[in-house]
Amino acid sequence: MPLNLEQARFNMIEQQVRTWDVLDPAVLEVLGSVPREDFVPARYRKLAFADLRIPLGFDQVMMKPLEEGRMLQALAINPGENVLEIGTGSGFTAACLAALGGQVSSVEIVPELADSASRRLERAGFGAVSLQQGDALAESTLEGLFDVLVVTGSCAAVPASIKRLVSPGGRVFAVIGHAPAMEAVCLRHCAPDRWLVESLFETNLPRLTGAEDRPVFEF
Repeated sequence: MPLNLEQARFNMIEQQVRTWDVLDPAVLEVLGSVPREDFVPARYRKLAFADLRIPLGFDQVMMKPLEEGRMLQALAINPGENVLEIGTGSGFTAACLAALGGQVSSVEIVPELADSASRRLERAGFGAVSLQQGDALAESTLEGLFDVLVVTGSCAAVPASIKRLVSPGGRVFAVIGHAPAMEAVCLRHCAPDRWLVESLFETNLPRLTGAEDRPVFEF
């Protein structure tokens, strides 16, 4: 039986996302309008709206829809804010951030994922997302300050090299800790060297490439 995309999308929002207290109308609108099914690998298209993490290859995954909803709600994107995503993956998160009004730059270390995400974003009408293939943790890769920073892979703790890219008042989404019980957090840069940490949910995501468990990172 063919997949009824609109019914599946409706069920995803009503039965998964809303039940996790994601009630921001802007976030719900974006999750209902950005075509998630066009960002998953073709062989998983029928699972695009399922309550699971979809493999992308190269040891990376898409977060569950409800996790994406909680992330977007916590970040509270304001139109025109500069947003940096580390780990483009499928391109879906970048599309959602752009649909919320962010001026989105995204960096993906895996060339194949960067290429496929670029094509998906273009086809879906999000060609304005600036996508760069490279290592975001390399000191020379990124410059400037961002209002919002999203890290889509996990790390033991948020790298200092990432924190330095966040402007005063800016926010960071990250997944920290160790398997099997990692913690998704939203950090708010409230003062120099001061961060307010909000715990969002428990999860278990693959490590961000280059952020494997080494003592150079600090929380």
